[in-house]
Amino acid sequence: MKRLLVIAVVLLSGNVFAQDVSVLMKEASNLERTLKDDLALEKYKAIVAADPSNIQSLVRSSEISAGIGGRQTDKKVKQDYYEKAKDYADKALAVNPNSTDANYVRAFAASKLTEVETDNKKLVAHIKDIKTYADKALSIDANHAKANYVLGKWHFQMLTMPWTKKAAMKVLFGGMPEATIEKAYTYMEKCKTLEPYFVLNFLDLAKAYKFDNQPAKAIAVLNQLVKLPTRTPDDIALKAEGKTLLSEMQ
Repeated sequence: MKRLLVIAVVLLSGNVFAQDVSVLMKEASNLERTLKDDLALEKYKAIVAADPSNIQSLVRSSEISAGIGGRQTDKKVKQDYYEKAKDYADKALAVNPNSTDANYVRAFAASKLTEVETDNKKLVAHIKDIKTYADKALSIDANHAKANYVLGKWHFQMLTMPWTKKAAMKVLFGGMPEATIEKAYTYMEKCKTLEPYFVLNFLDLAKAYKFDNQPAKAIAVLNQLVKLPTRTPDDIALKAEGKTLLSEMQ
């Protein structure tokens, strides 16, 4: 009788735990929809604390941390958020190294770290990581929209990198990695098709066309961008930047 009672308690507690996680996931998702990603992050972190193998919460914690970091004005705070994004992504990969989302957020975190890294060796390591994890994500699912964006942005980043960083890349990387503007906007065009509301992709795609002296295509993308709905806290500033770029090009 006692044995049956223990089993019943264990099963009940497990069921309650699953329900709690389900509630927290729904609350976090609702907070994201209302652009309260800082509060959503706390919900996801609570899930991770209770269930370290919850890969969806690890992925969302990584991507949201990167987004919040991008809005910080203090460089140290910004870098801390980016490092946390990398840490959550690493934990997601430890749970499942073949998760497309986990590989994508690891690549995305590395791309954000390149924006603040001053140590050339670490910078080169981050740049390698972007390509490695984005390639892995797309080898698992070639139609992962944001992984296509990250890889396209990587090609664009290699072409537009300041000469001082290019010099460091040549020394530490043994030369510049192969990158083309055609691949940059090809990957980002694919992302645009797969995820037609991803504002950041539209902005970088327009910049890629502008860089490649294709103003008509850049303007067409920007005209689409400014009409997109606001779905993340970053979209307001990104759309404003796109509007400014559009007015400069017309």
